[in-house]
Formats: sequence, C-alpha cells, structure tokens
Amino acid sequence: MEGTATTTGPLKTISFVQKQPSLLVTSELEKAIEDCKKKVARIARDCRTKNRKFRDLEFDLEGDKNRCLWGILTKKGDTFTPADVHRVTQIFDKPEFFVGGEPDSNDIVQGTLGDCWFLSALATVSNVPDLVKTFCVDRDEEVGVYGFIFFRDNSWETVVIDDLLFTRVPKWEELTKDEQELYHFDKHRYNTSARHGGKTLYFASSGSLGETWVPLIEKAYAKLHGNYSHLNGGFTCEALEDLTGGVSSFLQTKASLTRHQSIIVDILNLDKFWSEDLLKANKDRLFACSFSEISNTRNGLSNIRVQGLVGGHAYSVLRAVECKGKRFVVVRNPWGKTEWTGPWSDGSKEWTKEWLEVLDDLGHVFGDDGQFVMEYKDWLDCFSHIDRTVLFDSSWIMSSQWLRVPCRPLPTAWSYGDVSFTFTLPAPTLAIIVLSRLDERYFRDISNRAIWNLNFVLVKEGEKEPLAESVHAMFWSRSTNLEIDLEAGKYFVYVRVDRQLDYYTEYEPTIDDWMLRKLSYVMAARAKSRSIASNFDQSAHANFIPTPLDSLIDRDYKEYRKEQERQAKEEAERKAKEAEESDESDNDSKESSTVESKEDEDGIETTTTTTTTTVVQTVKKVKRPKMEGTPSNSKADSDKPKVNESGPLSQQDPRRLNIPDYIYQQEQAWTFAAVASSDSSDDPTKYKITREDEDDLYLGLRVYTHKDVPAVVVGRLKAEPEKKEEKKEEKEAREDEEKKSKEGAKESLSALIDSLEDVCDCDECHGRMAHPDKN
Repeated sequence: MEGTATTTGPLKTISFVQKQPSLLVTSELEKAIEDCKKKVARIARDCRTKNRKFRDLEFDLEGDKNRCLWGILTKKGDTFTPADVHRVTQIFDKPEFFVGGEPDSNDIVQGTLGDCWFLSALATVSNVPDLVKTFCVDRDEEVGVYGFIFFRDNSWETVVIDDLLFTRVPKWEELTKDEQELYHFDKHRYNTSARHGGKTLYFASSGSLGETWVPLIEKAYAKLHGNYSHLNGGFTCEALEDLTGGVSSFLQTKASLTRHQSIIVDILNLDKFWSEDLLKANKDRLFACSFSEISNTRNGLSNIRVQGLVGGHAYSVLRAVECKGKRFVVVRNPWGKTEWTGPWSDGSKEWTKEWLEVLDDLGHVFGDDGQFVMEYKDWLDCFSHIDRTVLFDSSWIMSSQWLRVPCRPLPTAWSYGDVSFTFTLPAPTLAIIVLSRLDERYFRDISNRAIWNLNFVLVKEGEKEPLAESVHAMFWSRSTNLEIDLEAGKYFVYVRVDRQLDYYTEYEPTIDDWMLRKLSYVMAARAKSRSIASNFDQSAHANFIPTPLDSLIDRDYKEYRKEQERQAKEEAERKAKEAEESDESDNDSKESSTVESKEDEDGIETTTTTTTTTVVQTVKKVKRPKMEGTPSNSKADSDKPKVNESGPLSQQDPRRLNIPDYIYQQEQAWTFAAVASSDSSDDPTKYKITREDEDDLYLGLRVYTHKDVPAVVVGRLKAEPEKKEEKKEEKEAREDEEKKSKEGAKESLSALIDSLEDVCDCDECHGRMAHPDKN
C-alpha cells in the first residue's frame, strides 16, 4: 500500500494518506483461496505430466535440511536431530488428511518442537465447524501437494508444501548389533514396526491412525516462518490470529504465581465474563490459557507442576458448559497427555453417579488423552493468562495503514508524539482498533535488541478528553486493541511506545560464510514484510526484494504482445508498400518497354516486347545490446564467418544465453548488501551480523468496522525540528572564534618546530618544518 507524505498542521506532523480502498476481509480471503487452488492444480498437473511426486524446492527437508530445521543463530533447545525423512505414504499404509472427514482437537499431539502455543491454537480452532478446512485450502494426496493460507500482518499468504516429514527412527543400517538383535536381525520387521506409523514422526502428529493434517499444517507454518526452530516459543493468541485473521486480546486474571500468591483479578465482573465471553467460546471467539513457570529458587525442585498443570505451557479452551448450577471449562493439553489432577479431574471423588450423567453434555470421556474438566473458579485460580480472539464474518471490513517509525533513542521519556493515526467514519459502527508490530518471527535473528510494548488512547475530533484506552499489553506482545461503539466523525489515535533492550541478545553475532545463503533468505523475508509501510525505503532493501514470478511472466507477455503488434503493423505497411511499388512498376514497365520490329525472309513482321520488373525486399536487422566491455566489430571482423552475432558460444557469458536482457542487467547490478561484514583481522570465513537501528519500529493501525462503514486511515509521524537560522552577529562571532583557534594552532606548531631545531640541523627537516601550514 502506497502513501503520499505531506507535512500539515501546527503539530508539525508528516501524514501518510491511504490511497487504496479498504480491503474486505472475506473478499480478500476468497482471492487467496482461489490463488492457492490454482497453484496446487498447476503443480499437480505438471507432476503427472512428468510422472513424479511433488518435491518442494523452497522447503526441501531432505535436500536442504539445515535451512529447514534451524535459523541463523542456534539457540538453546534448537538442537534437533531427526533421523530420516519419509513421505506420508511411507509412514502410513492408508494415509488420510482428515480421518472421518473432520478435524478433531483430540487428534493433536505435540512432538519434539516447543510449539505448544501453535498446537494449542490449532486445537482451539478445530472446534469451530469448517474453520480448519477454510485454511487447509486444497490438496492432491496422490501427487503429494498441499496448499494452505495464513494471515500475516495485513493480508493472507499462500503456502504450498510437499508431503515429506521428519522422522525419529534411524535406518536399519545405522543400528548397533545389539539394537538389531532386538528385532532378531530382521530388517523387514524393523521397518514395518519401528519405522511405521504416527509415532515415528519427529515433530507433531495426530492421535488418529493414518491421519496427516496435523504434521502437514505444522510444516506449512514452519515454512511460513523460515524453519522449524523459529516456532520455538510464542503466544497462542498470535497463532490464533495467523490461523483465522481475527483479533486477539490478552487478559490477566491474577498476578503471576512466581511473584504473588494472592489473587488479583483483572476481570471486573466474573459473571459477565462467563455469560458474555466464555459461553461464546468457539462460536465467534476463541480462548486459550496458560500460567508462568513456578520458581524453584526456594525449594530447588525442577518441573514443578500445579496439580498436574505445567507452567509456561499453552492450553486450549474447548468449551464452557453450565450443568446443574455449576460452571465447567473443558481444557486440553496439546501434549495429548498430562492432565489436571484437582477437583473434577478424571476419576476424582466429585464424579458421583449423578454427575457421571453430564459427561455427554460436557463432551468429555475419561482417559489420559490431554483433555480434562475444571470448575470455572478453579480455572480462574490456576490460569493467570487468558488469550481471547474475536473472529470476523462477511459483515466486517478492514482498513489499515503501516509506517516505519523512527523512535527517539534511549534514554528518553516514555511519551506520546513519535507517531499517531487518524481515521474517519462515515456512519456509526462497532469498531475494533488494532495497533500492531510486524510479525518478526522469520527474521528475528537479525532484528534489533529492542523488546516493545504498545498502547494508545482514542480521542474524537473537537473533544479534549480521551474516549477510551487500549487493552493491557505486555512486553513481547505483537499488538494491542480496543473494541468500542463509535459515531460518525474523525478520530485520533495517540500512540505511546515503550521498549527495553534484551540482555540475552548478542549485539553483533558472528556466523560462518557458508551461512550467507541462509542470511539472504532471511533478509529477503524482512524486506518483503516491511514493504507494506507507506514510507518504506525500497532503495535500502533493493537487493533483497524478490522478483515475483507472476510479474516476470506478465512483463514478458506484455513484451510479446507488443512485439506481435509491431510485427503486424510492419507486415501491413510492407504489403501496402509492395502494392504501391507494384503499381508503380507496372506503369514504368509500360513506359520503358522496348519494341523491336523485325521482318523475316518471308516478309512477315515480328514484334518482341521486353519488360523488366525489379522486386526490392527490405530486411530489418535487430541489433542485440552489447555487454559492457565487449569491443565493437571491425570491418575486418565483418568479413569473417560468425556463429552468433554476439560471438561464438564458447566466448559468451553462459548466464546470458537465452535470458532477457533486462533480467541479466539486473543480475549484474545486484551485490550483497553490507549487512554482514568480514572480520579479516581474525578469520576471513567469519562474518559479523550488524543489527539494525534499535530505534526503528514498523507499526500499523488496522480498523475493523461494518462493511458499509469503511474507515479511511491516515498515519502521522513526528516531523524533524526545523533548524534555526544563524543570526549575523552569531555567525561573525563563530567565524572569529574559528580564526583565533587556527592562529593558536599555528603558533603552537611553530613553537614545536623551534624546539626541534635544536635537536636536528639537517636541511631536510628544516625544509619540511619551514611551512607548518602545508606540512
């Protein structure tokens, strides 16, 4: 989205006015779905033509394992060691994407990766009818191609993958003799038992036999963010936004268990929250929950659990049910095991014969499957963090504006003024206003060390008091928002940005030169993500903005059509000219005909008429642009036979053969940007990653309203202070001071020369020192 920069108003702000109309969330979703289907169909058709299964070159687990597993900087917990890579048809005898035709939250089992936050979100959305099927767009299971869509920053993105998955069980030949003996040295038995089925998967799997949707969605989400390791750690609310395009809020029910034992409830009215929010779970809103890890500073114990619940771990809320005057919350652990052991846990004393009758109403079955029941008050008491995500239907529309915000360097006051937004509504509407940072998960290894926290206030034009303030947000949170009913008119969003520098992030990390390819992918992702800002500096990221295939095809198609039209025009002109020349030659031939009369011996006169017709054909020679540094052909060279106008094939640059010139020229101009610099003083194979400016922030405002009341959003940056003109007296005083300073320096140097003359009397030294102002 482009914007026009203008400086307006007494506040000296730079405004970026939205040029394009607002995007209807559902219509954009439909376009993304259609594009995804076309891509899957094209790949499937091409694979069948080649009699090959699909292998994704962009995310090849087997051929590009390092880039698919790890980021640039390997962190604690990122040391993944999968044993092998298999297609789903090798893992399962009869693989099915959805067993029984529908996704189920009980299907999700976490693997080696620390992405419980994502799997918890996946379990949550699987309880909303047809929601999972919406972003699992299309597939051809025979060919092995699957298409998904995810919402990222401001739009839906298509992700297409193959069916290759990491597995945990090694090949038979890699086993020790003792390990082979366990299978009676029978390789076939080993392969059909140990290396077969869902339990052999290294990352997430499904609890249903032969089901594949869980590991494949996890793989697509890993591709979206660069690799699997980038999914380690996160907030469930952000995953819910990525899967649904909804808006998430963070609720804190009490203080963290690591700091206080007393309950500090942030929810004002618990009954209202139950009836107006929690009972609507999986209808038009989604919920997840967690609590901080328990500190072991006092007792020195490890893996401390709260009645079976794990701290620092994400759980999904499946439903809220009221039965016989009691309020229950059904929760699920994405591990597929390890449940709540308190009141109303499986087999607890609370489950009398009378209460066992309500199990069907709760949708619960006893068993160690990760699903459990809690009473509402216990749920609030145990879980200190609640993620709430609002879903949108076709009655909503989204308007947005994104900016690159240069914040004041630390230390500085926590203040408003660096950036603000305005939006205008043509009629009254319920509005959801979202202030958000970019999703930096893909390129977090090269992001700055700043940890951000956002908040804003809303003020109506013509009023002096704020209407409302955004919901509470924490450091590390990607966004904050406000839900409010608004009248028609203009509104101001005043933003306040807080940040601190991460102590654990290395300032200038060093990587090996062989990782520069991986760094290139990361920087390209960052450039693409930032390009949505209206004041995005494209020249600074030119080397890393990938050229879309569609744009190249479209460009060449337009060139082709243009050439076809030119040739048709020339052909028509040629025919017209030939016709004209033919007419002229007929006339000339009549005038230039030579009539010879000759009388033979018999006295018969013979007349011979000779007509000469000249045909001229014009051949236009198209010259190819010469490469820089290529000498022009001399006359002597023109007499020699040539294989190709540009020279023999052996002398041509192989990169240029059959390549459009504009592409080749672009390749010649591109060089690797100086984001990584070689430290030649130590090791020339080591490169330091220079982190970006810690005062830069990419920020966006999204305004969701009724589709008949689209908002027009304007972003405003604080303008640079104008430099004061230097007064004549001040200028003269400054110049006098500079003159005195120079004269003083000359006098000091002359004194130094005089002192040195006593030491050295050679003419050479005296010659150099005689002109202190020049030497």
